[in-house]
Amino acid sequence: MPPRSIVYVDGFNLYYGALKGTRHKWLNLEKLFHLLRPGDHIQQIHYFSALVGGASQADQETYLRALATLPLVNVVLGRFKLKRVLCLSSACTFGGNRFFQMPEEKHTDVNVALHMLDDAYQGRCDNLILVSGDSDLVPALRMVKRRFPAVRLILYVPANNPIRGAAVELRSAADKHRALPLNLLPHSQFHARIPDGAGGLVQKPPTW
Repeated sequence: MPPRSIVYVDGFNLYYGALKGTRHKWLNLEKLFHLLRPGDHIQQIHYFSALVGGASQADQETYLRALATLPLVNVVLGRFKLKRVLCLSSACTFGGNRFFQMPEEKHTDVNVALHMLDDAYQGRCDNLILVSGDSDLVPALRMVKRRFPAVRLILYVPANNPIRGAAVELRSAADKHRALPLNLLPHSQFHARIPDGAGGLVQKPPTW
């Protein structure tokens, strides 16, 4: 029997590590992981993200609609919260308030950890496959390994440069690790127009 696998994708980590600045953002996650893990029986793909604002909001919402057409994909959304940050730039000559507001993604790490632990407790899989380079997830991997030593933790770090792809601590917590193969991205794209399941179509954003 092929191993049962559940995939956990840190959406922003994937975007900034492997997709930003490329023509591969229109990514079909089911295609990608069937190519990446052809010997596995993939049970589910959890995609963790948060809704952005500004000019990118419409493109992100379109992509989430595309993901909603995939039976195996479950989208889990966190949120952004404004954080007060002190400007430390020595070149700044502004003499007034040196603090500014900066958006910070919330809940994603906790959501990933909870879903991994819950799936392990429910006995839903043999492999937990994590796509991230975020060291904040190290405690979650270690807890899963302590409680469920038979479950294999497989890590794919999305990175197009070696510094970002190091992820030494996170890699050390996994049973198996490697960089996400970027050569699979061009072969894992949605069609430009896909049925939305309700009689309409989802159109690839023109800048993607």
